[in-house]
Amino acid sequence: MMKEVIFSEATERKYPEWIVLITTVDENGKPDVMPAGWAMIASHQPPMFAISVGHGRYTNGLIRNQKEFVIAFPGPGLEEVIKYTGSCSGRDVDKFEKFGLKSLEAKKVRPPLLSGCVVNLECKLEGELEAGDHTIFLGRVVAAHIDEDIHARLMNFNGKFAVAVPQE
Repeated sequence: MMKEVIFSEATERKYPEWIVLITTVDENGKPDVMPAGWAMIASHQPPMFAISVGHGRYTNGLIRNQKEFVIAFPGPGLEEVIKYTGSCSGRDVDKFEKFGLKSLEAKKVRPPLLSGCVVNLECKLEGELEAGDHTIFLGRVVAAHIDEDIHARLMNFNGKFAVAVPQE
């Protein structure tokens, strides 16, 4: 039987969902990272990906100012990174140093790729849409990278994590 509920109660049942890590840089090239659950493919041709970032987030301002970002899909072992990088601000903390993140140089954007991730997408900002308390950033994917040694990725179950592995 279908029951009408408030929006927040309904969204608690939408899990699992993918979780991504977004890397950005400030004007001096200092990298930052934040986890995000609200992300989606927006277009295959040209390749575009959209992410939703809260207005008060440091990452929001960095994307607006620098016009580029990386979207990384974390593999197993990055659960604590996801949990803790979302609980502090890059305004106050060097998250790469504090959490021992390993980065790789991107080919076409300044923000770094993240080691331990199944996929890294280098994005240039194409547009943005104000959506209530968040901004949806549309990024054109200018380079894509896969880690051939990682086949599983983390999924978010409302703050808990599970590993998703493709069926053979």
